[in-house]
Amino acid sequence: MSKPRQQYKTKKRGSVLGLAMVLIAMLSVLGAGVLMVSFGASQQTAMIQSEAAAISAAEAGYEKAIFWMSKQTDMLSALEEAGASGTLDFGTSSCDYQIGLTAFIGSSPVYEITSVGSSGRFNRTLNVQIIQAVGGWSMGMCRIPSGSSSTSPVSYAAGEVIDMPIHINSYGDPQDAERDISLSGDPLFLRSVSMSESRYSSGGYDKYKSVLPYFDNGIYFNQPSSRITDAETVQTKIDRFVESTNPQFRYTPAGEAKVKNPQPAVHLEFFVDGGKGKLRITNNCTVRGFRQSSDSRTYDFKIYDKDPSKYERYFIYGYHLRPKDADADGGRFVINLEDTYVTQSIAGMETEPGGQIYVDGNVIIGSGDEALAGVQDVVNGRITVVASGNIWIADSITVDGSHEANGLPSQSNTNVLGLVAQGVIKVVDPGMPDYSYVDDEPDGYEADGDYSKHDHIYVPVARRDSGYPVGTYKRHLPDPTVVEAAVTVGGGGWGAENVQRGSYGGRKESGTQDDLVLRGTIAESMRGVVGLIGADGYLKQYYMDERLLTGILPGNIWLRGKYVPLPAGWRDYRASND
Repeated sequence: MSKPRQQYKTKKRGSVLGLAMVLIAMLSVLGAGVLMVSFGASQQTAMIQSEAAAISAAEAGYEKAIFWMSKQTDMLSALEEAGASGTLDFGTSSCDYQIGLTAFIGSSPVYEITSVGSSGRFNRTLNVQIIQAVGGWSMGMCRIPSGSSSTSPVSYAAGEVIDMPIHINSYGDPQDAERDISLSGDPLFLRSVSMSESRYSSGGYDKYKSVLPYFDNGIYFNQPSSRITDAETVQTKIDRFVESTNPQFRYTPAGEAKVKNPQPAVHLEFFVDGGKGKLRITNNCTVRGFRQSSDSRTYDFKIYDKDPSKYERYFIYGYHLRPKDADADGGRFVINLEDTYVTQSIAGMETEPGGQIYVDGNVIIGSGDEALAGVQDVVNGRITVVASGNIWIADSITVDGSHEANGLPSQSNTNVLGLVAQGVIKVVDPGMPDYSYVDDEPDGYEADGDYSKHDHIYVPVARRDSGYPVGTYKRHLPDPTVVEAAVTVGGGGWGAENVQRGSYGGRKESGTQDDLVLRGTIAESMRGVVGLIGADGYLKQYYMDERLLTGILPGNIWLRGKYVPLPAGWRDYRASND
């Protein structure tokens, strides 16, 4: 009996041992699987990390390229001279980037940044097409000169409408305790506002907290500065403009009329006749300049040429004369606006054709000649006018073609005007000769029309006062005064001349408080005075012309230090180096 029982115990122990061995084998297989899964997960994590590093490196290259572009005085010149590329090394990852010119949209250059980030066996490529940002109203500082070396704050006032983005460069230290924008009442800001200064002072004081409710579309701080205050940048762009302008339309006026403070100028009179854009050009005009003797009377300052940190009074427009024989000797003539068209070619790529006129001197725009054919002071065509001196606006200047219900040119309207001055761009006071402090009558103006004793003839601008004869210098501007243009001011501000302080009299107004309507864009080195609240001058009504974002304006004179991707211009893709 004992032997079979022993055999049973032996068989039982053998079965347990076999089962244990099977379990060990199963656990070994399971363990190996777990190890393989763990290894695979670790490997996958490493791969994800490498790819993320490659992406970050590529984006860092893009940001470095954008930063470099924002520092250039002129991107086209920089690319023509040397191109741009670079390498960044982050230890476990790196990138190579390059910048090039790839096309033109109208007259706006399209740049392309290609940045390839690498980490391990992964590459990530960013390819982004960008354009220079077009501002609405960009200014070097939101202050006005109050003397040769001093400035004062200037306010946006109640009743004013600003329907364009605003950018303001920092005045002094971005983290000082003083706000760089001032308000009077509740002006209507319909777009965003960007500032180069910080919202907070260096001590943490929130200097904008009390005014934030007035900006319904927000304020963005610490933004790249406009280069409108950089004389080298402005000069570089103008030099290229001059080189590409037809020599026939490059002028250096003589201005030889015998008046006080003579300022040489070219007079441009836009008009439309028979559905065709026309332009009458009068060379060698002379502006009788006038300058107040006291800094406390008006705000007619510009940046002092010899020292950009200082300001000087300049000779404002009083009236102007033309040579008597201008028609006979070819000094005054009419052209089709398209005669001024040129095409810029850069790096083998061409802009769309557009008109260009350059004047090494001053420019007067606006016609008061009631005998001029067609519709006056209307631009039919695409043209940019650049002056080394001042541009004086002597009437409402609008573009031909369809307009929207809000008054802005329609998106399909191809007519546009650009104005660029290295001095100032100002709306004149055509009533200056009405006042006793203009101490000489216009040389050549005779009540009986007898010009035989003179070499020059008085040229009326703006609108004739009611009850006065044709040719009189009793003139006024319309209310509202409307300007449809992209305005760029390198030597001061955009605004109105002869806006007077205190009880000194002032501009000759059409009404008690006129409106200045601008439909376009503004870039100015400093705020120009448009009017005094409730008194002299104008209230502002400024509207952004969205067409300017499409490169419609000839000449490519944009000065923002910010670059933005085109719609659908951002592409990224990856490839592994197996």
